[in-house]
Amino acid sequence: MEFNIKSLLRENIANLVPYSSARDEFKGKADVFLDANENSLGSPFTKWYNRYPDPKQEDLKHKLSAIKGVPHNQIFLGNGSDEPIDILFRAFCEPGVDNVITLPPTYGMYDVSAHINDVAIKTVPLLEDFQPDLDTIANAIDEFTKIIWICSPNNPTGNSIDVQAIEMILLNFNGIVVVDEAYINFSRQRSWIPELIDFPNLVVLQTLSKAWGLAGLRIGMAFASIEIINVMNTIKSPYNISQPAQDIVLKALDNLDQVNDMIKILVDEREWLASELEALPFVEIVYPSDANFLLVKFDDAQKIYDYLTSLGIIVRNRTNISETKNCLRITVGTPAENKLLIAHLQELIIP
Repeated sequence: MEFNIKSLLRENIANLVPYSSARDEFKGKADVFLDANENSLGSPFTKWYNRYPDPKQEDLKHKLSAIKGVPHNQIFLGNGSDEPIDILFRAFCEPGVDNVITLPPTYGMYDVSAHINDVAIKTVPLLEDFQPDLDTIANAIDEFTKIIWICSPNNPTGNSIDVQAIEMILLNFNGIVVVDEAYINFSRQRSWIPELIDFPNLVVLQTLSKAWGLAGLRIGMAFASIEIINVMNTIKSPYNISQPAQDIVLKALDNLDQVNDMIKILVDEREWLASELEALPFVEIVYPSDANFLLVKFDDAQKIYDYLTSLGIIVRNRTNISETKNCLRITVGTPAENKLLIAHLQELIIP
């Protein structure tokens, strides 16, 4: 199906003239900056951060470009993945008119952003194997459906979504298809970033919060066509990524080997943890995972949750979601944390 970004954009967004910051208007080097009303005397903490940050994060995008294999002008950086999620709603969904499709159980911010932006949600629950119900998705699409949200590897289930299923959705939907790859570094499947060249309606989300261990910096990434990225840059706040965050990430990106070593350790720990949990008599299912967590079904998840909490071990209780009833989501911890978790659970086994 033919993709036409102009037909999807909200009229007010298509006509939007973005705010032009001082750092947008002058991009060169100079000795004296008297254009941005900054404090010229510096800061009580450091002399480096009295100036506004680069609003386009050019150095960071060029470095990410080399790592991700995508042109720098096809990268958007946001305050976590939540910022690009919200921006996509604001760009393409007319409040009170348009709708989006989500595939629960999935990441909760899609629904939250939809409600904030007054956009209707059509839910098409995943099948029992946590894969998309393609026929029901096709029937749910109407002329006002603007975005389909796909989380792969999925949160909270941990599984990757079938590649052919995603491709089928991309080929048969002329709106935006978002593949949220927050956990892709832990997955056996490859990223969808290389497919951007073939699918102009594809947006891929990633984050530095998981494998890179930079959750406290709140840096999310969106990869898409130049046209979509330009729209997102038009909407974003002028200085949405702080300079300290940009500086730390630039240094972190020089340590790819260390990140790969951490990924290997976490994947090995995930497999060990899954094996140990499966051996417990009160564990019914340990679902296959391509993420840094496990979804585990217990015979009485609330009891296990309360027990672990009393010991100061906090996991995520997912029993309030109908598709994951009696399930806990357990993040893969350090080797010592994982051993402690299993030791306490084994104490519940009656001799």
